Amino acid sequence: MVVERTFLAIKPDGVQRGLVGEIIGRFERKGFKLVALKQLIPSKELAEQHYGVHKERPFFGSLVGFITSGPVVAMVLEGDGVIASARRLIGSTKPLEAEPGTIRGDLAINIGRNVIHGSDAPETAMLEIALWFKSDELNDWTPSDQSWRVE
Repeated sequence: MVVERTFLAIKPDGVQRGLVGEIIGRFERKGFKLVALKQLIPSKELAEQHYGVHKERPFFGSLVGFITSGPVVAMVLEGDGVIASARRLIGSTKPLEAEPGTIRGDLAINIGRNVIHGSDAPETAMLEIALWFKSDELNDWTPSDQSWRVE
């Protein structure tokens, strides 16, 4: 079985609103394994690299400004189909279009304060994980209930 990893970041609005535990809990209850976790205030350089695909867009400056405005909780999750599943759990980028039951559908109100970021593809996940974490910050471990999570 190929194990997939994804990068997630609880943005400053989610941290400031005290939603970290609830958000992480949703992924843990789903059965995904947390392999890295840290809180930091991203540097401007890190933020610009993270949002580099939007560099020419008019909202680039506000993205960088917001993500560097306060603490972010960055994490790496591992599991079968974790990227696609995390995207479903997160919900639409525009919270008003996000389904109830998703993180954004339940906890966010507008696109500028949408609580969480999640990688959108395996290639993006690899790049984002490498950008936010050193390899020795990723923990390889086996949950004691692993046989009850997957076949």
